Amino acid sequence: MFESSSTMVIRSSLITCISDYPSRGSHMHSLTLLTPAHFCYLVGVVAIVATMIFRANVVVPAILATFAVAFAYSGKVLVGLQAIFLGSLTAAHELFNIFLVIALMTALLNGLREIGADVRMVRPFRKIMVNGHVAFFILALITYLISLFFWPTPAVPLVGAILIPAAIYAGLSPLGAAVAIAIAGQGMALSSDYVIKVAPGISAKAAGTDMLPVANTALLLSLIAGAVALALSWYLTVRRNVRKPGAINLVEWESSGEIDPTAQPEAHQGSFAKAELARSTAGMHDEDVDALPAVSSAGAASMALPAMGGGVILPPKREMWSKVFSIVTPLTFLAVVIVMTQPELVGATVIRGGDAAALIGGMAAVLMMLTTLSYGRKGFLDRTAGHIIDGLVFAFKAMGAVLPIAGFFFVGDASTAGPILGIESGVHVPSLLFELVQACSQFIPHSPVLVSLGVLLTGMITGIDGSGFAGLPLTGSLSGALAPLAHMPASTLAAIGQMGAVWTGGGTLVAWSSLIAVTGFARVPVLDAVRVLFVPVVSGLVIATLVAVAIS
Repeated sequence: MFESSSTMVIRSSLITCISDYPSRGSHMHSLTLLTPAHFCYLVGVVAIVATMIFRANVVVPAILATFAVAFAYSGKVLVGLQAIFLGSLTAAHELFNIFLVIALMTALLNGLREIGADVRMVRPFRKIMVNGHVAFFILALITYLISLFFWPTPAVPLVGAILIPAAIYAGLSPLGAAVAIAIAGQGMALSSDYVIKVAPGISAKAAGTDMLPVANTALLLSLIAGAVALALSWYLTVRRNVRKPGAINLVEWESSGEIDPTAQPEAHQGSFAKAELARSTAGMHDEDVDALPAVSSAGAASMALPAMGGGVILPPKREMWSKVFSIVTPLTFLAVVIVMTQPELVGATVIRGGDAAALIGGMAAVLMMLTTLSYGRKGFLDRTAGHIIDGLVFAFKAMGAVLPIAGFFFVGDASTAGPILGIESGVHVPSLLFELVQACSQFIPHSPVLVSLGVLLTGMITGIDGSGFAGLPLTGSLSGALAPLAHMPASTLAAIGQMGAVWTGGGTLVAWSSLIAVTGFARVPVLDAVRVLFVPVVSGLVIATLVAVAIS
């Protein structure tokens, strides 16, 4: 879950608010009163989904839908116009932690690249990631193990900083790396939440059943769905784009983040300069160096000494620091992992979610300053500021268009709709998305297969807002009400609903979820990742649901 950041707040309140939902069965016999705002929101969701299907940009539909919902709710044009701005502002407030972590981790990578430590750091993984196919599954495995213990929030930057470059060097495409991380972290690990057990706890309480059966079933279903999704995504997309291992893969990937691709390489300094990319490959084999883009002689001479055989090497002192930080950086993040899993070692309380992301971001900033200082004291302050600016530019360049889209979906969530619609504190805030789903829930047929698929679909719809966990009280209570009619355990239905909500909103099927963090580190368009993930993830969820029906 890099879980939309609003989930961090939602998660803490959902457990105490479940009792506010109708008791099992009671809401099945009452219709939610739908207003014009509900129908405008529904039309907006359909319009955005349809626009995505046709592979067009959804920013304009999201802005228009935000205006329509606010106008329909308030009856005032001014409120509708203000909602366009307030929606993006609320989204920026909710998602800025993601922006900032990406910026700081990118700044760290820039600092490592200055001294050539980024390439040194990934070399050990080349022994394991022998090619792009192996790299895909190793990346997924490591992401899954890390995410199980403290959610994908800090796992994404950890994997992004250390393993994505190694996987790309091995020949895996950036899109393939993003797919592996999203399926394993935001999908498999988060949907079961087997170690921390917040998700199964919410689902079980809402369904009126014990937590352990929900957790066990969710773990099994998440593994099935993940295995299917990984296999299908590899077969349909990843295997076709695997390249021969080599440094040129890293160079092309890193250069894909340039601010202005038409400008001369020397015009840019910081993270995207071709001269820095060339310097960072110092010490590679001659055939790797020969594959690099040409660098101006002035630029190369200013930063590196010519090596025998036509390559590029660093000055001795910088070479030493390159080796030091290639070891210190992964060890530091390993220490962070240990602290987050065993916080009592440092006398701290539980460190997860937002606190974990803050710890990683702060550590990245410190490491970035140290690496920049090791490059040279002259200009240290300016270079440090430049790295941070480059990181922020990249973060907003990669994810800025997501803000108005997220703003629309935040209108449908009671926890964020108030400021957007101009509702004063203490006044009832509508939950448009939940109320729409609740109004339609009574029309689900009562056969085991149809009920299970209906609960799955309900969970997926509630996950459209990008939060993942916010829909669990509804899918849990719906499961408890339908279980006797479908002759299925409530725990099984609750786990199915949990799969749909978390896989969708946790960050695999919607572009305004934590998937933007994954694609930000992989440097690929978020909508491309959504399109590649859609068929494998949905297929995995459907197969897992059918297995759940068969064994229940």
